[in-house]
Amino acid sequence: MKVLFIGGTGLISSACSDLAVESGHELFLLNRSASTKYPAPKHSTILQADIHAVSTHLSALLAGHRFDVVVDFIAFTPEDIERDISLFRDKTDQFVFISSASAYQKPVKNYLITEETPLENPFWDYSRDKIACEEKLMNEYRENGFPVTIIRPSHTYGPSQIPLCVGSWLHPWTLVVRMKQGKPVIVPGDGTSLWVLTWNADFAKGLVGLLGNKKSVGQAFQITSDEVLSWDQIYLEAYQALGLAPNVVHIPSDLIAAYDAHALGSLNGDKSNSVVFDNSKIKRFVSNFNCEVNWAKGLRRSLVWFEAHPEFQTIDQAANAKWDKIIELYERALP
Repeated sequence: MKVLFIGGTGLISSACSDLAVESGHELFLLNRSASTKYPAPKHSTILQADIHAVSTHLSALLAGHRFDVVVDFIAFTPEDIERDISLFRDKTDQFVFISSASAYQKPVKNYLITEETPLENPFWDYSRDKIACEEKLMNEYRENGFPVTIIRPSHTYGPSQIPLCVGSWLHPWTLVVRMKQGKPVIVPGDGTSLWVLTWNADFAKGLVGLLGNKKSVGQAFQITSDEVLSWDQIYLEAYQALGLAPNVVHIPSDLIAAYDAHALGSLNGDKSNSVVFDNSKIKRFVSNFNCEVNWAKGLRRSLVWFEAHPEFQTIDQAANAKWDKIIELYERALP
C-alpha cells in the first residue's frame, strides 16, 4: 500500500515507520526536518514541509498523490483536524488519528479500560484537546463518510526513553543520574496504583496491522501491553537494573501538583490513576498482535541505548531543583 505518515520520526512513529517498510508498504514521511535521534528508514520517501503551516509548498508536495492510508501522529487540536480533513478528504481511503488513552474518564469509574469507556478528563488540556479531535473526526465520518480510524496509545516508550512517573520526559537520564547519586526519587501516592508501559515496536504491530483494514474505519482502538505493574514495581525494577538500593519517597499527587503545574494533568489526569487495558479488540482485528517486550527487558534496552549515546544523557537541572523542593516541603510536614 501507499502510506503517508505525518511525523514518522518520533518516539512512537519511528517504530511504526520501520515496521511499515519491513511489511512492504510504500512509505512517505511528511515532516519538517530530519531527526538525529530517530532517522527515517531506508526506502522511505521524505516530503519535507511543516504540516502546521499550510502553504503552496505543502500543496505542491501533495499534488498528484493519493494514499491508501494517511496516519497523523502530530495532530493535537481540533484546528489540526480541520486542516487534515481539508487536505485529505479525497486523497485517502483511511485516515488514522493517533489520540491518547489519557482521554479516558478520570477519575476512573472502573479499573478495566475498554474502547467504550467514556472520554472525560477535567484535569489535562492535552487530553481534552484529543477528545475534541476525536469528536470532530467521528462527526465527519458520520455526516460525510470521512474514513477515520482512531488509535489510543498509553505511555509508549522506546530505546531513547525511560518512562518513570515523576521525571523529565525531554531529559529522561536525569532520574538515572539522581538514582546513581543516591538522592531520593519521588513516587506518587503510596506507589500501589497500577500502570501499563508499552514498548514502541510492540505498539507498531497493532498500528501497522490495522493499515488498510476497511473494517477498522469508524472504529477506535487502544493498543497497549497486557503487563500491569504498580509504580513501586516499576521503580524497583529500575533500581535493580542499575544495581542500586531503592531510595524513594511517596508523596501525594495533589502536593506534587501544587508545586508542579504540569503534574496536575500528568498525574491527576493520568498516571496516578490505576488502569488496566482490555486489548481484546485490537487482537480480534490484528491476529498476530502481541507484546514481546516487558518492562524489565525494555528498561534494560533503554539503559544500554543511553550508555551508547552519551550525547543524549542530558540533565534537567530545573526539574532536579523542583523535586528537591517538593521533598523538602513534604518532609517538613512530617512529625
